[in-house]
Amino acid sequence: MTGSEPDAARGNAPASGALPAGAPEGAVLPGRAPEPGAPVPPDPVKAGPVRGGIDAPQTWHRVHPASPLVRGWLALVAFYVVFGRDWLQNAIGSMADPSSSHRRGTDGLPIWVIVLFAVVPLVVILAVFFASWWFTRYQVTEDHVRINSGVLVRQNRQARLDRVQAIDINQPLVARLLRLAELKFEVADAGHAAMRLSFLKLDEAEQLRATILGRAAGVRGSAEHPEVIASAPERPVLTVPPQRVLGAAVLSGVTVWLLVAAVVALLPAVISGEPFAVAAVIPVVFGAATAYWAFFTRSFNFRVAHSADGVRLHYGLLETHAQTVPPGRVQAVSVHAPLFWRPFGWHRVEMNVAGYGTAGREQNARTVLLPVGTFDEVLAVLALVLPHPGVEDPVAVFRAGVRGAGTAEGFVASPSRSRWLDPLAFRRNGYRHTDTALLVRSGRLTRRLAVVPHERTQSVALQQGPLQRRLGLAHVLLHSTAGPVKPVVPHLAVDTARRLFTDQAVLAARARRRAGPEQWMLGTPAPGPDNGVPPVRDGAGTTRFGSAAAPAPRPEERR
Repeated sequence: MTGSEPDAARGNAPASGALPAGAPEGAVLPGRAPEPGAPVPPDPVKAGPVRGGIDAPQTWHRVHPASPLVRGWLALVAFYVVFGRDWLQNAIGSMADPSSSHRRGTDGLPIWVIVLFAVVPLVVILAVFFASWWFTRYQVTEDHVRINSGVLVRQNRQARLDRVQAIDINQPLVARLLRLAELKFEVADAGHAAMRLSFLKLDEAEQLRATILGRAAGVRGSAEHPEVIASAPERPVLTVPPQRVLGAAVLSGVTVWLLVAAVVALLPAVISGEPFAVAAVIPVVFGAATAYWAFFTRSFNFRVAHSADGVRLHYGLLETHAQTVPPGRVQAVSVHAPLFWRPFGWHRVEMNVAGYGTAGREQNARTVLLPVGTFDEVLAVLALVLPHPGVEDPVAVFRAGVRGAGTAEGFVASPSRSRWLDPLAFRRNGYRHTDTALLVRSGRLTRRLAVVPHERTQSVALQQGPLQRRLGLAHVLLHSTAGPVKPVVPHLAVDTARRLFTDQAVLAARARRRAGPEQWMLGTPAPGPDNGVPPVRDGAGTTRFGSAAAPAPRPEERR
């Protein structure tokens, strides 16, 4: 895996390179630029707004007029199902009976009361959603996205474009039928205050996404119309087959939980001989079916693509999602190999993205980088989010991290005395530094490999319990943004843990000084000298760069 440089075709940015050896050929796309001979857009102030252009201070847009219907139909259905089903059935029955009065409904109520009951909620719910639509406006300026909303309580929100962490286009089922989409974008606030525009025309949502990401990247349009940014093309990287998704769901931990729960639920029926006790298994089956359905619908038609805007993820059965994660926004990645998946060579890849957080089923689905894939596919997606592995043979190193044990490929393992605290996984627990990231290996039944880029390390901590103090062991915790990846190097020798604690702090500070700009298409400055920062050592005190031991280079020789 190698790195990718910014793309020249998107504005005046430098030219783009290629992805490394683990990614498929052509995964790095050319940039985007307006097509030659494209029609000249009108001036946004004089002739009205240009979707995707930069708005003047007095120019605001509204979402699609059908948004109240898309958002309110489910509330209407729920209201009529809960409150109006019996009344409606009785009313139809009384009107069909010739002996009944045409002026009276069920239970002696006049027909006009029933009609009023049916019409008033419709009017009220639509009025509420219409008012919400009417008072919701948005604009895109040179540096911010602004959304004003609220009827009784007004809310004015704005997000800096260079702080946008990720942006999604979501299409619920009704919105898909109407060719509408919701635009959702995140800033670094743990995912509790995502900004949404519900709903826009699909092409307008895609153009607005291009504008926001282009401005966040520092891209400008053509010389004649720099405010208009064309949508970046994408190159497919991989597609997860539906049969593999189905197999992964059946072989997941839900099946084990279902079997255990079914045995526990059926045991009283077997002991008592009462057949009605079998009904206790119904909630168990229902819960398992719900979990299977959620996994399948979230992973169905899962596709990974690459564009100049970043990594794009497409997935969904009834409700479709199109995520875009810009370069450098992934804070940590983990690769899981569950026990029942290992005979098939399947893995799951998850990520921490600033702004996503962990709250709710939707957020958990958005942190999945690959729901189920082969090892080669794992390398392909890692090449997209971690383009600089920092080792000469990344395939061997990552294979040792996912499948290996002990000190293979330069990993520093937990000492043998840690078997008293972790008898199953003590041989696998360990870590390895590369020039760009820290690899943390753990787990036996479910093998895990966490990868944290040095510049994304938020803080480092040492942790030691009473039994660990007795055995001379300690944990090293790497703090990342909220998400499913929680890197912990377990049960290291105290001296090794202290070295890792110090070295990781040094590497994180050095990497942050070298990190590229927030506007990633402006290019990354060439790395400078390390100013005498001490080298990184492994558990034996040997300085390592790449995959081979070497004497510590002078500051001017290190990159």
